[in-house]
Amino acid sequence: MAARPKTLTGAAVPVMVGLALAWADWSHFYPNISPTFLCNGIPAILCMLFAFAMQIDANFINDYFDCIKGSDREDRLGPKRACAEGWITLTAMKKGIALTTVLACLIGLPLILYGGPTMILVGLLCIIFAFLYTTSLSYLGAGDILVIVFFGFIPTCITYYIQIQSMTLECLAAGLAVGLVTDNLLMTNNFRDREQDRISGKRTLVVHLGETWAKYLYLGIGFAATLICLVFLASGKWPAAVLPWAYLVVHISTWKKMVRINYGRELNIILGESARNIFIFGLLLTIGIVLSVFLN
Repeated sequence: MAARPKTLTGAAVPVMVGLALAWADWSHFYPNISPTFLCNGIPAILCMLFAFAMQIDANFINDYFDCIKGSDREDRLGPKRACAEGWITLTAMKKGIALTTVLACLIGLPLILYGGPTMILVGLLCIIFAFLYTTSLSYLGAGDILVIVFFGFIPTCITYYIQIQSMTLECLAAGLAVGLVTDNLLMTNNFRDREQDRISGKRTLVVHLGETWAKYLYLGIGFAATLICLVFLASGKWPAAVLPWAYLVVHISTWKKMVRINYGRELNIILGESARNIFIFGLLLTIGIVLSVFLN
């Protein structure tokens, strides 16, 4: 439960999109070379495993430090947290954080062979900001920016770069779109906890904006992500530009439900639906990218 498996779509989707885009662009960069498992499959698996390990690590860190700071109060509306409930002792959680951090490093280290020494810097930034998010930045309203960067740009673009050894505007746009959709998971959490966060001094974006504007931001983020996908029209990848718009059906449905519920533990339903919606968006975008290869 401390690993929060329902939210791991946030780790899988950006890697999935990055791999699909790299596969679609491979023939453009390397017309005379066929992909191989050794050069392409292994780093793809490592990217996915690293993303999972880092998100679980971040969840453990969040569980531990929110308990230390007293953010997980008795009136918490969200899913119960392991340390706050006493299911896992603080000492045991520290050991779990250390173990997961080391595991993530071991998984990511071989990526140096494919992406060069820069991968060390990327890995260090992921670890550093996993700690900074809970310990300070989320209390300053910067959590949404970190989600867009570390659950959008970095996993999508680094996965793509490791495969292609290059970067494109389409990849950057895909990273931004995925990061925005994933941020709605954080928006849901912060919308549900807005009163408790205000009392605890946690100045999230929702606390800054207020209830009404936060609702419309949640809705607008989904539309912004789908609009960004129109960048694929420039290269003829029209399925990747069109299919993600079907995501708006579930996104709007979830938003209407969030507005109706407005407050209380029932908003945890929205958390689950937002995680599902991330996967739907990622799957539609991935399918669109793949289809563009066969339809062009």
